Amino acid sequence: MAKPVLFVTRRLPPSIEAQAARDFSARLTPSDVPIADVLAGAAGADAILCCPGDAMDAALIAALPDSVKVIGTFSVGYDHVDLDAARSRGIRVCNTPDVLSVATAECAMLLILAAARRAGEGERMVRSGAWQGWAPTQLLGTQVSGRRLGIFGMGRIGRELARMARGFEMEVHYRDVARLPPELEHDAIFHDNDDSFLPMCEVLSLNAPGGAGTRHWLTGGRIAKLPRGAVVVNAARGSLVDDQALVAALREGHVAAAGLDVYNNEPHLDPAYLGLENVVLLPHLGSATRETRDAMGRIVLAGIAAVLAGQAPRNLVG
Repeated sequence: MAKPVLFVTRRLPPSIEAQAARDFSARLTPSDVPIADVLAGAAGADAILCCPGDAMDAALIAALPDSVKVIGTFSVGYDHVDLDAARSRGIRVCNTPDVLSVATAECAMLLILAAARRAGEGERMVRSGAWQGWAPTQLLGTQVSGRRLGIFGMGRIGRELARMARGFEMEVHYRDVARLPPELEHDAIFHDNDDSFLPMCEVLSLNAPGGAGTRHWLTGGRIAKLPRGAVVVNAARGSLVDDQALVAALREGHVAAAGLDVYNNEPHLDPAYLGLENVVLLPHLGSATRETRDAMGRIVLAGIAAVLAGQAPRNLVG
């Protein structure tokens, strides 16, 4: 019996490419760069495995061949896939839930520490040869231990970050649509409004999903409610931040430092960030561990296989 045809839009970890080649008639892509012609690659395919940078919009989905039955995305977020358009074509969509929480929370904590302790500035100083040795007032940053951490979005990643923050004796506050049950909340403090939440955030970590409901959530008005000298980090979605407002706050000093792993229009981030010393910039490393990417691949391939077998996998989102 012929194997189903799977079109993969990007290079994947070796073990996942090997699994794809074993379980499917796989059309692998040897590049990390977004493929120019998805339609050509999808011709005659039963399934597509795409990535967050692949815009699976309504026009593209409408033009997909009738052979395509499922789109799997190598990500938890699926805002780059038009679910309504997929449903209208009878195409199912699955993602990679559950496995990113530790790696992405580690990235958020890394950003907090690097931004607060001015690690980016220090690393550039050493590399440039400008470092003249230890000095009592050199690159004085902000101590993280004992600070109040505000988490916007207390899903799996937010809760994992809260667990890590307790090791630094941080007081955890969170903002979400609903309060967590006690067994998940632990000692974190819930806020149902911005006015009580934001003034508590000496460190603010954005961990909410993307989409219309959270687009540019971090506005100038909300930034103004943060304590002066706050640290802001984002390892969730670039769309959560109004870049002009954050840049202005960083220049003025109301926000002392920021750590960013995701951006609006990535990889084309706002060039104003590049001229700011008090920003740590990472290239979307949130889930970039071998363990996590392998787990993501296994989950999305299993979801695709289940859909093609007429089943409803647990990672089905549309």
